[in-house]
Amino acid sequence: MAARARYRVPCLLPARAAARFPRTDLGEPLTAFRPTDQEEAVTGWMLLDYGEVISLPQPAEEVAAMAVLAGQDPDAFRDRYWHHRDPYDRGQAPHLYWSNVLGRDLAADDPVVTDLNAADVASWSHLDPAGMDMLQELAGRHRLALLSNAPEPLAAAIDEAPWAAMFAHRFYSCRLALAKPDAAIFERVLHHLDADPGQITFLDDRAVNVHAAAALGINAVLYRAQPHAQGR
Repeated sequence: MAARARYRVPCLLPARAAARFPRTDLGEPLTAFRPTDQEEAVTGWMLLDYGEVISLPQPAEEVAAMAVLAGQDPDAFRDRYWHHRDPYDRGQAPHLYWSNVLGRDLAADDPVVTDLNAADVASWSHLDPAGMDMLQELAGRHRLALLSNAPEPLAAAIDEAPWAAMFAHRFYSCRLALAKPDAAIFERVLHHLDADPGQITFLDDRAVNVHAAAALGINAVLYRAQPHAQGR
């Protein structure tokens, strides 16, 4: 099998490679970054997403278990989970979020809220071995910062994880009342890091977030994880 091509971060891709990747609004191709590219050249700060970069996607069986807790059909639960997620990511209280998902008022100390919080955090806590290898490699060579769209229960769990100490700064949408892909959240990060856009390389698995960062002059990179045997 031929060796997979690697590209510097950031880079201008060859025409054949560029055709495979989304393009920014400025007409330049997004760079595809895979864990095996970690030794390539980057700028001063590495700004990493959490979900599906460091962590694996939510396991379907754990989403189904949350649907049982909610007393809903799995498909209906998944739709409501994401439909109401943005305010939660921006700092809404957990009981208000789950009230919206379940369609009934829940108190902050309701056991259903406690159980759903725990299950939700657990579903996002499966670390990707390839992502962790990349993180450990980068931590030895670059200043790291985290930027995640995450509600407070997940942000608190990430802060308590041993690997979180590798990040000099951790930015969460719930604590900034801003979320990707809003330009304002990237501007807030630039301010806190006291960095120019060109001093940051941003890795995210969602093209819309990469586009938003690139529009501000950040070296924005589309992260593509390696496939996993269990299909997560």
